[in-house]
Amino acid sequence: MESTNNDKMSNKIQKTNAARLLDKMKIEYELVPYAFDPDDLAAEHVAEELGEPIEQVFKTLVLRGDKTGLFVCVVAGNREVDLKLAAKASGNKKAEMLPLKELLPNTGYIRGGCTSIGMKKHYPTYFSEEMADFDTVYVSAGQRGLQLKLSPLDLAKAAQASFAKITAAPENEES
Repeated sequence: MESTNNDKMSNKIQKTNAARLLDKMKIEYELVPYAFDPDDLAAEHVAEELGEPIEQVFKTLVLRGDKTGLFVCVVAGNREVDLKLAAKASGNKKAEMLPLKELLPNTGYIRGGCTSIGMKKHYPTYFSEEMADFDTVYVSAGQRGLQLKLSPLDLAKAAQASFAKITAAPENEES
């Protein structure tokens, strides 16, 4: 990539496994550091620190389906995964959130630093369909305090993900 005026900062940023995988795939992205609070890992806090709309900051969730086992859902920070919709999208009858203690051993990532790229093993991955509405989105770069800013289509390619209806409309958007 061409040099940017962020070079001074990027020299201090350690590339994550996810960033190295994007480099290998020749996918453009930007590493965006932010101040994280270990007591507040919510997407709202990340969006606030980035100065970006919460709808554009996505969180990575790992679920267990009753038929397929583990799978990944990536949803906007202001949304919750709908377990019934996620189960349907992934070919399961039921799905539940993976217990936190199982996150690191299964993915290689910790809460607040989990990303759909470069997990220990590739799991079926589903992006909330509204992600495709944006030119760029923010997702964890694989560690707390660092986000990837990139095109959702490039992210889907890197994560081998498909777009699906996996969230219900927020309560304030009822039709």
